Formats: sequence, structure tokens, C-alpha cells
Amino acid sequence: MSKAGRKKIKIDWSKVDAMCKIQCTQVEICSILDICEDTINARCKEEHGINFSEYSAKKREGGKASLRRMQWQQAEKSPAMAIFLGKNILGQSDKQEIEHKADVNVNNNDLLKKMSDEDLELLQLTYSKYIKED
Repeated sequence: MSKAGRKKIKIDWSKVDAMCKIQCTQVEICSILDICEDTINARCKEEHGINFSEYSAKKREGGKASLRRMQWQQAEKSPAMAIFLGKNILGQSDKQEIEHKADVNVNNNDLLKKMSDEDLELLQLTYSKYIKED
């Protein structure tokens, strides 16, 4: 007696791997392969023993490693890429030094004239140890 039902859709896992490597989503992969998400989930469980989320996460990491390798190679030729990697991986940043110069003229005599006798005495007591008298 033959089994009734639809024929199982064969999935080309090398294509799936390549799409995962370039960070395609499950929806994008299913669209390209013209299959539904339930199908890829079921086949992944049957053929690989894990759900598609786990499977694709592993394959995506390989893509990230490839991209990182290409960036490192590019950094040897491109100062911009070297700077980008330095900032993002090594935590480096651009430093801007700002120098500010200003001339400030304070006429102490005017300040002292505005102070009361009590304030002047307190000032003299406070700073007398720093003032050398001739």
C-alpha cells in the first residue's frame, strides 16, 4: 500500500547555508527557495536534529567571521577601515583638544574698596599665613 500525501520538498542546504552566511532572514530564505517557514522548520528538525533558528544562528556566525576576516584584510590597505575597526573593536576614539585663552583683568583694589572692615579683617586672618610681610 502506498503512502498518500504530498511529496516532500527537498531543500538545498548549501543554498540555505550561503544565505545564512550573508545574514538573510528565515522569511527571505523561504521566499528565495519558494517554501513556507513551516517546511524549512520541519526539514531542519528532521535532517539536522535542531530547529531552524539554532541552525541559522550557527551558520550566521560563520558569515560574521568571514566578514571580520575581510575587514581585517581591508584594514591593511585602507586607513578608513583601520580607523573603523580601531573605534569599534578597540574602543578608540577621536580626541579633540580645545585650547581656550582669555585675558582676565581683575582690579583687586576695586574689590577691596567694596568690602566691609569686618570682611577685610576676616580676609586678612584667613590668608595671613600666605602673605610675607617685608
